[in-house]
Amino acid sequence: MDAAQEARNMEAFRQAVVNTLERRLFYIPSFKIYRGVAGLYDYGPPGCAVKSNVLAFWRQHFVLEENMLEVDCPCVTPEVVLKASGHVDKFTDLMVKDEKTGTCYRADHLLKDYCKEKLEKEPNLSAEKTEELRHVLATLDDLSALELGAKIKGYGITAPDTKNAVSDPYPFNLMFQTSIGPSGVSPGYMRPETAQGIFVNFKDLYYYNGNKLPFAAAQIGQAFRNEISPRQGLLRVREFTLAEIEHFVDPEDKSHPKFSEVAKLEFLMFPREDQVSGRTARRIPIGEAVSQGIVNNQTLGYFIGRVYLFLTQLGIDKDRLRFRQHLANEMAHYAADCWDAEIECSYGWIECVGIADRSAYDLRAHTDKSGVDLVAHEKFPEPREVEKLIIVPAKKELGLAFKGGQKMVVEALEAMDEKEAMEMKQTLESKGEAEFRVCTLDKVVTIKSTMVSISKKNIKEHQRVFTPSVIEPSFGIGRIIYCLYEHSFYTRSSRDGDEQMNVFRFPPLIAPIKCTVFPLVQNQQYEDVAKDIAKSLTATGISYKIDITGTSIGKRYARTDELGVPFAVTVDSTSSVTVRERDSKQQIRVNVDEVASVIKEVTDGVSTWADVLWKYPTHSS
Repeated sequence: MDAAQEARNMEAFRQAVVNTLERRLFYIPSFKIYRGVAGLYDYGPPGCAVKSNVLAFWRQHFVLEENMLEVDCPCVTPEVVLKASGHVDKFTDLMVKDEKTGTCYRADHLLKDYCKEKLEKEPNLSAEKTEELRHVLATLDDLSALELGAKIKGYGITAPDTKNAVSDPYPFNLMFQTSIGPSGVSPGYMRPETAQGIFVNFKDLYYYNGNKLPFAAAQIGQAFRNEISPRQGLLRVREFTLAEIEHFVDPEDKSHPKFSEVAKLEFLMFPREDQVSGRTARRIPIGEAVSQGIVNNQTLGYFIGRVYLFLTQLGIDKDRLRFRQHLANEMAHYAADCWDAEIECSYGWIECVGIADRSAYDLRAHTDKSGVDLVAHEKFPEPREVEKLIIVPAKKELGLAFKGGQKMVVEALEAMDEKEAMEMKQTLESKGEAEFRVCTLDKVVTIKSTMVSISKKNIKEHQRVFTPSVIEPSFGIGRIIYCLYEHSFYTRSSRDGDEQMNVFRFPPLIAPIKCTVFPLVQNQQYEDVAKDIAKSLTATGISYKIDITGTSIGKRYARTDELGVPFAVTVDSTSSVTVRERDSKQQIRVNVDEVASVIKEVTDGVSTWADVLWKYPTHSS
């Protein structure tokens, strides 16, 4: 099959999924009667139930299993917090405008769409041109505003809606700005992530945890990003649910006591070396990935393994799930290692979970801005004499030399590790000046010997004071749910073969409704039995839908299959009923008073359908 035909098939499949989701009210565009707003969606009843079940399982799988500290922080965040984190200055995407209508587009999306369309729709492209376009796609994230603008002009890319020329790319901050209080003097933003609320509460959480490391804090909440041109349904929206974990750990010991529990898990991994050399993702045991240094440390590897288990137990296809390591140009300068859990759907590979070792950057940034030490302590049994590196920047000299950039140069000097500092000391003593790269200024500066003092000193210490490192798994819940919808969707022929029926094969764990109950025919006795079963299901906490309409049983099955309901209870006598499993369509006969316990066993994962099939007599319809 050629690329163009494959793209058409994917588009048709996606349309079938989205049509079903919107028709059955899993989600719909927000403010629909006013023609909606791009990037905003409402979850309907089944969508809310799926989301609630996913979040409940997330809490069970992470918060309960790892004994995490859960917090709930405000969505409105003061500017000073996001200034310290770097969001105010750097949380931007490059944007271009239609020069006549003023409509805005993300510059990288225009270039990406152009390259993909050429590759998919022009089979006669030369090998050289094909390689060039593929290279552009591979290095898209690394292009500066000037380079992106040059590519857009060079390829003659125009506004997709009007074909008008577009402006040069320029940065647009993605945060929604607001004002806290009526005076307007206290600026704030709707938070772009939930993590900062955890970082600023580190000191209190550390105390709550008995001043012990490691520990993890978790938060589920709304985040907001003013996307330039939202598209792809639930995958790129302006308000969305994040579930984030900040695991605080000693930077000198990133081992994990439970790593052996996941070490043998084997799944698709895509290390940066394989990406750069043009290879594809391969199956690697996570224990091997850590021991070979592909993954930086055990704690990061442990969470990668736990994320794999979480996603596959939700119903994500393990063959369409991979863990991709960030390339050097994608990594923040402070990060030790970063991996994305990417799920393949009709839009391609979509980043749904980020798992990053962010080092000590966040806590240090808030310590510097707030003046409050966000540190941990390790007390020694006996005082230790240690050789300590002392770096003292001469702030006055640096201020004269670098003016507004002084603060960033000071921070970069103070953040040097011992090897880098001693090399600079040697160069300053021999040459009087040294070249020094300041990442936050994105340039190399010249440091003179009068600008900094570097020495080592022997001191006695009773405790070690250090800034913890942070391992951060961050889950985009809407993206995971959308990929789950696609992975769960299939069609099958109706009994008479004259139409295709839609089915969502949700695992019972996250199905919006666990079972349906309906009398086979309209009969008062059967309806009374159905209502009694409904009561017992409510008492055991099982969600259900009761249908006493006179519609044919086949149509009622089809309606509930389309909602992903795993079990259907049909009342065809007053003493026993049939229980039908959605995907196999197999049925068993169960006594009325056992129905609730059987459904609960299977939906809670205590038993499988195969178990109950063996235990109870089968029924042929």
